[in-house]
Amino acid sequence: MIVDLQFGAATNDWPQLREATLRAEAAGIDTIWVLDHFDGTLFQHGDRPMLEAFSWMTALAACTTRINVGSLVVNVANRHPELTAHAALTVQRISGGRLRLGIGAGAAPGSAWAREHVERNIPLHADIVERHQAVVHQIDVLRHRTPDVPVIVGVSSERLARIAGTHADGVNVRLSSPHAERYLAAARDAAGDRPFEASGWCTPDDVESRHKAERLGLQRIILSTSDTSVTV
Repeated sequence: MIVDLQFGAATNDWPQLREATLRAEAAGIDTIWVLDHFDGTLFQHGDRPMLEAFSWMTALAACTTRINVGSLVVNVANRHPELTAHAALTVQRISGGRLRLGIGAGAAPGSAWAREHVERNIPLHADIVERHQAVVHQIDVLRHRTPDVPVIVGVSSERLARIAGTHADGVNVRLSSPHAERYLAAARDAAGDRPFEASGWCTPDDVESRHKAERLGLQRIILSTSDTSVTV
């Protein structure tokens, strides 16, 4: 099983994130992952705005030579699908083909996680079916514009897991979710026999989730933390 790292920009600025990524690359980590949010106070107990995801990945790609850069996950509500695809193409070209693009449907209007969108007047689909359709549409655009970029869908429902299995190259689940196993099974069933990567994320100190990842036979686990001193 591949073990990756995701560092947060909610409590760290670029120098700390750059150095942590360079250490991860020197240690042989496969991929460094970034978040796609506006408000750092909502995530990882932050005290500052987040870095924009594609700008962040481009900077990481420019200062490294081997390690992959990935998003976990790009919210399809944050950008026009063609802009997301163009940004992905930019990262892919600058990195020399090292982008792994995770996307997600985003939060429902009225939820705590949607506050950053409400404050910025960013419209959100009220209907979950429409949010999932936006994911499918984004994947279709990415397939056309960036066919060599692997697309992973972060899921929190069986319906979206089946969409990941049908349309994407991989699925990612929150391992602490009591439904993680069910989501993974739905995605794997929809993917059938084609190449498909199942992965999960948790915090580095969540020993139970790390054991669950092994039990579920995941190909990859992503340790998400605001502590840039963490090593695998």
